Amino acid sequence: MSTHYDCIVVGSGHAGCSAALAAVEGGCTSVLIVEKAPRDWVGGNGYFTAGAHRTVHGGLQDLLPIVRNVTPEQASKIDMDPYTVEDFTGDIKRLGQDKPDAKLVKSMVESSREAVEWLARIIGVPFILSFHRQAYEVNGRQKFWGGMALSTEDGGKGLIKAHTKALEKAGVEIWFESPAVRLRVEKGTIAGLVVQTDGKELNLSSSSVVLAAGGYESSSELRAKYLGSEWERARVRGTPYNTGDGFAMAEAVGAKLVGDWAGCHSTCWDANAPANAGDRELSNQFTKSGYPLGIMVNIYGQRFVDEGQDFRNFTYAKFGRQILLQPEGCAFQIWGADMIPFLRKEEYGDEIVEKIFAGNMEELADKLLEKGLKNKGCFLKTVNDYNAAIQNHRAEYPTLGWDPTVKDGLSTQSTTVALELPKSNWALPIDQGPFLAVKVACGITFTFGGLAIDPDTAGVLSKETDAPIKGLFCTGEMVGGLFHNNYPGGSGLTAGAVFGRKAGGQAAKLAGKSVK
Repeated sequence: MSTHYDCIVVGSGHAGCSAALAAVEGGCTSVLIVEKAPRDWVGGNGYFTAGAHRTVHGGLQDLLPIVRNVTPEQASKIDMDPYTVEDFTGDIKRLGQDKPDAKLVKSMVESSREAVEWLARIIGVPFILSFHRQAYEVNGRQKFWGGMALSTEDGGKGLIKAHTKALEKAGVEIWFESPAVRLRVEKGTIAGLVVQTDGKELNLSSSSVVLAAGGYESSSELRAKYLGSEWERARVRGTPYNTGDGFAMAEAVGAKLVGDWAGCHSTCWDANAPANAGDRELSNQFTKSGYPLGIMVNIYGQRFVDEGQDFRNFTYAKFGRQILLQPEGCAFQIWGADMIPFLRKEEYGDEIVEKIFAGNMEELADKLLEKGLKNKGCFLKTVNDYNAAIQNHRAEYPTLGWDPTVKDGLSTQSTTVALELPKSNWALPIDQGPFLAVKVACGITFTFGGLAIDPDTAGVLSKETDAPIKGLFCTGEMVGGLFHNNYPGGSGLTAGAVFGRKAGGQAAKLAGKSVK
């Protein structure tokens, strides 16, 4: 068993794999990934994603060369606006309340298109256009919305499968059930890593260690400490092995912590999903993102968010928190018959989620009482008031039409009637049965607080000097300062690849083997 490597990566997720493969591409000849999870849990949180990658692009013709699911005939019926550096930067800043680190954002955004090209060409990630998640058919044309267009075949499963194949081809070793214990430091420089394997501690030497071990979302204790006691009952969407170990190791060698330690990515999640880990088979299908097509109410029958505030991929990562803050930490999503066909089958299929159907709203309320609804009268009043507000808005703005690909302005707010909590877009009356309800809870994906890194090298910064700790790098969900409070969907995987590539390239330079 070798104990010396050109580069050691902690974590087998998308970000860690990107770092390891970039290190090999940069010239490293011996690269090791250490993973505390067993082989069956390879892939970290990346496995549980939809595989979405947000990137700067010039429109349809720019992305067609790297996707696998578009025929020339299909391409002629697609509408896709370019997504510029300014668009991407603006979305991160807007959703992050102007608090994300500007240099970090700039580095990630400006490197995004090159990163997805690398993933497609060099790693073999099977990108597709995300018709099922990011487009609606309008007048016979597929209209993409929200700036994001790329996904992967078979979602996160396909993403990690591609990485695994590339790692094997590149000769990267992976040790499973081998948790990193502590970093080795000599004269202020990283000298390697101590791992636990086969019940014993083993000293490994390397000029570079890349931390890609995820956040602390799978630790109920750390969630309570940093996010609040209510987060102990949040459901873990992905791997149960992201328990903050990497942060403790980094802090022990003087690394600087930054970012939104009270913030996280959390979504509308099936209330019947497992509590402490994702399901390797159903994976991201527990997501319930159809709320812009209807309304959400708590167990007292009250709405609590503006379901049409923005496109789904700009609100889904913050609405989990809003559900968690409701009584008993759960809610119901409600739709009329006209919107049911627009719900994603992979999230709302008969075999995926418990559906509650009723022919009229009174009957639906009675059925919801059996599922936890506490106030039938309030629920019925909420729906009636919502429908009435929409009718008044329609009377005032008769030319507006429903269009899920733009912020269509169909709302509950008119000069005659305005709800205290509006639905700002896509507001259609819920008055035609059969009606459908689904019970949802909060699913936590990853946490936003993390390590300070150099935006150009992904080098971890020292708390004392603000300079990089030589030989220590970071990528993925362990990076702090990039997201605050909320984030644009698909940004996380892109960031993992961007900073993973930077970290791997730097590792090759430190090993004295850089080919660039």
